[in-house]
Amino acid sequence: MPEGQLGRRTLFAAACTIWMGWRAPVSAAEEPAAIAPVRDLIAGLIVVMKAGTAVPFEQRFTLLAPVVDRTFDLGVILQESIGPAWETLPADQQKMLTDAFRRYTIASYVNSFDAFNGQRFDIAPTTRTVGNQQIVQTKIIPPKGEGHELDYVMRQTGDGWRVVDVLADGAISRVAVQRSDFRRLMASGGAAALAESLRAKSAALSDGMS
Repeated sequence: MPEGQLGRRTLFAAACTIWMGWRAPVSAAEEPAAIAPVRDLIAGLIVVMKAGTAVPFEQRFTLLAPVVDRTFDLGVILQESIGPAWETLPADQQKMLTDAFRRYTIASYVNSFDAFNGQRFDIAPTTRTVGNQQIVQTKIIPPKGEGHELDYVMRQTGDGWRVVDVLADGAISRVAVQRSDFRRLMASGGAAALAESLRAKSAALSDGMS
């Protein structure tokens, strides 16, 4: 079977699986509302993992992109990472950075979750409240060895609960890690330098596609 045909068939099967996963009923009385977007995200990650590298990167990117768009508040994450300088940027530079950051974020997840080897995703049934945010605790458990904890910081928006940060091992903030890098680039070369860095990282993660 030609590789392209295999990729299209695998992608179609993955899309069917993820849509069935999204529609799985979960009663609001069973768990906090902030958990639902995390379930949605994990369903999407499992699908691209099961699709694997038999499906071209860009097709897996296209499959996961709408999941990331509706579960993350990428605008808030970007603005908090850049800091006060964001408000001083003209609209065209804000859009340039928003597009580059979206591409980088989705590419990061597609690259990191590119194979399924029997991993299990566990979600804690309750959340932890920190100010106006809820922490959803999850753990990725491989068939052998210890699990890896990923906690999602959720914030209520006009469109419902959205991810505004991810904590690796329950403590290492992705926003805090990238804040130092983003602000250094903004200080040395402005929006153009940060956008170029994000595009270069995306290309490295995306089989050379920027």
